[in-house]
Amino acid sequence: MRLVRFLVRERPAWGILNNDEVAELDGDVFSSFKTPRTCHLASAVKLMAPCIPSKVVAVGLNYRDHAKELGLAVPEEPIIFLKPPTTVVGPGEAIHYPAMSAQVDYEAELGVVVRDRVRNIDPEEARDHLLGYTCANDVTARDLQKKDGQWTRAKSFDTFCPVGPWIETDLDPGDLLVESYLNGKRKQSSRTSQFIFPVDVLVSFISRIMTLNPGDLIITGTPAGIGPMKPGDEIEVRIEGIGSLKNVVR
Repeated sequence: MRLVRFLVRERPAWGILNNDEVAELDGDVFSSFKTPRTCHLASAVKLMAPCIPSKVVAVGLNYRDHAKELGLAVPEEPIIFLKPPTTVVGPGEAIHYPAMSAQVDYEAELGVVVRDRVRNIDPEEARDHLLGYTCANDVTARDLQKKDGQWTRAKSFDTFCPVGPWIETDLDPGDLLVESYLNGKRKQSSRTSQFIFPVDVLVSFISRIMTLNPGDLIITGTPAGIGPMKPGDEIEVRIEGIGSLKNVVR
């Protein structure tokens, strides 16, 4: 099932995307799905970011090939950091290139959307608390990351977390192809089977540090091949079983 947030006649709503139609839900997607109130042609609505997180929890260095690319040892525990919710934008929205940075990079990532309030769970419980999966881009001001020696400024500019185009609920995240394309040229390509810490382990680990709320987003790390973008570029994240997320740099 593909769950979407969308604008119709300037009004935000939640829905289920089915081929060329969007069935609008009476309510949100974090409670029991209620009978659709109406249907819209998909071409008549604008897709938005498919979640409204209270926080974005990001994972650094979670692909074995990316660790090798950077010449870094495989971490013993997940490396996590936060991106503010103001970084989140939807499909087709612009990524704004900040004036204080000289190098802004793409990072294609699998996004995980939390379904309900989660605290102190075991890995075996994680899937029961997930709404589904989406495409994400952990945009990073790489020069500022190196300059600061920590990641907050580099990861936190408004528009630095494109997400979408929808949440796919029926998916096994264990072995998915994750790719990025810059102006149509493939730059990243790996599989989630390369994860150092799989999704269930990440959700459990994070839940033992902080409470996760409905709609919170976990982005699970990026493969090898990260690189810079410039204004005018189009960056696309493709994930097997989900779809394609495209954004332009402004």
